[in-house]
Amino acid sequence: MSLLTRRDLLRAGAAVSASSLATKTWAAPANMLFADATLADGFAALAPRERLLLDFDWRFQFGHGSDPARDLGFGSTQGDFAKSGEFKFATDKFDDSKWRALDLPHDWAVELPFVRDESLQGHGYKPLGRKYPETSVGWYRRTFEIPESDRGRRIVLEFDGAFRDTLVFLNGYFLGRNNNGYAPFNFDATDFLIYGQKNYLMLRVDASFGDGWFYEGAGIYRHVWLTKSDALHLGKWESYVRAEVKGNSASLNLGTVVLNQVTKPESCRVRWQILDAAGKSIANADSTPQQIVADGSATFAASTKFLNPALWSPETPNLYSAVVTVESGGKVRDAERITFGVRSVSWDADKGFFLNGKSVKLKGTCNHHDHAGVGAALPDRLQDYRIDVLKGMGSNSVRTSHNMPTPEWVEACDRMGMMMMCETRLMSSNPEGMAQLETMIKRYRNSPSIIIWSMGNEEFTMMPQPQGVRVLDSMIARSHELDPTRLCTAAVPAFFETHFPEQLDVMGFNYNLKVIDGWHAAHPKTPSVGSETASTVSTRGIYETDNLRNWVSAYDLNHTSWSELAEEWWKFYATREWLAGGFAWTGFDYRGEPTPYGWPSINSQFGIVDMCGFPKDNYFYYKAWWGNEPVLHLFPHWNWEEREGEIVRVWVHSNLDEVELFLNGKSQGSQKVQPLTHLEWKVKYEPGVIEARGTKNGQVVLTEKRETTGKPESIKLIGDRTTIDANGEDIAIVRVEVLDAQGRAVPTAENQISFKVTGEGKLIGVGNGDPNCQESDKEPKRSLFNGLAQLILQGSKTPGTITLEAYTEPWPGPHLTTAKLEITTKKAELRPAV
Repeated sequence: MSLLTRRDLLRAGAAVSASSLATKTWAAPANMLFADATLADGFAALAPRERLLLDFDWRFQFGHGSDPARDLGFGSTQGDFAKSGEFKFATDKFDDSKWRALDLPHDWAVELPFVRDESLQGHGYKPLGRKYPETSVGWYRRTFEIPESDRGRRIVLEFDGAFRDTLVFLNGYFLGRNNNGYAPFNFDATDFLIYGQKNYLMLRVDASFGDGWFYEGAGIYRHVWLTKSDALHLGKWESYVRAEVKGNSASLNLGTVVLNQVTKPESCRVRWQILDAAGKSIANADSTPQQIVADGSATFAASTKFLNPALWSPETPNLYSAVVTVESGGKVRDAERITFGVRSVSWDADKGFFLNGKSVKLKGTCNHHDHAGVGAALPDRLQDYRIDVLKGMGSNSVRTSHNMPTPEWVEACDRMGMMMMCETRLMSSNPEGMAQLETMIKRYRNSPSIIIWSMGNEEFTMMPQPQGVRVLDSMIARSHELDPTRLCTAAVPAFFETHFPEQLDVMGFNYNLKVIDGWHAAHPKTPSVGSETASTVSTRGIYETDNLRNWVSAYDLNHTSWSELAEEWWKFYATREWLAGGFAWTGFDYRGEPTPYGWPSINSQFGIVDMCGFPKDNYFYYKAWWGNEPVLHLFPHWNWEEREGEIVRVWVHSNLDEVELFLNGKSQGSQKVQPLTHLEWKVKYEPGVIEARGTKNGQVVLTEKRETTGKPESIKLIGDRTTIDANGEDIAIVRVEVLDAQGRAVPTAENQISFKVTGEGKLIGVGNGDPNCQESDKEPKRSLFNGLAQLILQGSKTPGTITLEAYTEPWPGPHLTTAKLEITTKKAELRPAV
């Protein structure tokens, strides 16, 4: 596809991936291996290339941001970098036996205590920064071996992300530096390796500075890889598949770049094989052969098509694979598999957003990247869990606020059917900003879930200045060069009268409902989306705002001065056809920005679900009006021991026709459901049972009760799965409740529960969703918050059983009957690793 102008893109919309009907068959060379085509790994290595996981068996120790004597002597003289190969801490002459052993991903910030320092508020009161040198620098060390047989190959160390300023050393040599917290980076280690012996890898990670104003973590919080390839090989993230859906076929434009790091010219061609979800070959394409000069590169392209593509959508997230090979002299020199989907996307200024030719309202959420118990170091399975939670309320899209996301989040969206606004961290056309943007687009342009690129968020200083327009124009132009199939937006919260928002392909509104209609009338040819909306605040399980306890009522009644209630923003967007939809701030609560309160609150209360993913009541408002299933949600709980005879607000979120409320069998009245709203009764409290009965077409189809429970008597453990893979990475997410004598969950319970884990696994994190809880995320105990807590178990590489026991200590609370949960860890194929 030729590069389209912005006007062309607006007229045609954004098309996406496909495959083709081959005019000839192509048998794969015998030395090629095909990975499972159903996997959503964006770029997977195929033989002869190897991509090895480097996450296990690291050593860690804190350094120091200002005292060289406490930082391995680093910086004790000005000559640290004077001579190559002299960093002894990255050689066999250094003893790390007393360092802490750990596996990646790792976030040391979540392990730190909370510190009452208002300069730390945005980052969740964790002691990171120039004022806290003793906890802001960490050293990671690992050994690995490279066989003699790898001589002649290119061997690269790849880091999916580390926070933040990272220095990399190998065998005494300085390899390089990365100075941002979200973009992946890599270093060619070929010249610095010791073949047939141990190699010593060392990283100094400095989290003294931040990229954002929210909790970001600290350390190597994403995966690390060791990639081995031929000296004639595919360029990093250079392979792309662009497709247009044309009638009952999909036309593919294919491209890549091949690098020749051999000392002589090499002739080669690139071949593409398109596989469906079952691994069946459905199309092929060959490039024209080319000669590549020594230490040079060349671009290769081809095209193909195939009939009756299975389109990607949130309902049917169909995926295809393209096997890309470099062939020279009849031999495969390099190969990779890229995953893509076939779908069409368009943005219309009058009609909104279209996917595969159908009008679709974006029902989205913004999300940061941290989770209870683990901070920013999320195991891969946790990405699936979080998407499951969001899809459970009918959400079909996410925004990666405010940075390039981890690959596993994007791949989970591809695989599970969640559309994405993919946002870069640094809005700038300086070399660093452009490098971050280019890396993001190249890395993810094959992902069908991504429907639009975001150039950044709320740049208050830059937007009204003339530099802002120039920066934005440069970023958008480069985005279109790298990916002519998608449009660009940015999150605009102010300065709507300036030229800045006029540069956008799609206008992104942050809040400001009173501005939107007028701006659209003045710019009728520009599509629009709510890049950030809502910022409703609430505390799960709380039904009276208590400013002394930093609690906000869970009724849809509270928002900040700049934002809206759930009902307000969604009514606005849902009733305007030309608005493509919007992204609520936020899906999950997140660490830092403790709004609307400060200390002792340590995380935000914007979430539709809490830090653990436990739904707040607004979750069911969205589920009623975003989802496709009948919904009847009744709240609050009915445990009000000291309020007998007082009026209690009773709300219902429902999309049925009518709801009748009962208290201890007596009707409190029936109300018709009005679209996009809730129902409310004022009920004089008496213990017992409150019940809602929802009708459709005159028939009761759903009922829901809330009962007055007794005191806590026993503990209940509920695992999200009873069997996980024994691969050292997979996890089980456990919900902790307490029950009364009749086996009913106690919604107000606050008992502290202790945990013991034995067998083939370990506890990697605990949480409870309390925005004010300052208990450790890593100790084997946690207080319930309004009846719930969560813990995360991770299996070892040995098949067997993880046994979790939950119990109460003799003090400080009453004794509860203990609970036991067993998780089976089954034998599983391990990812290739060093």
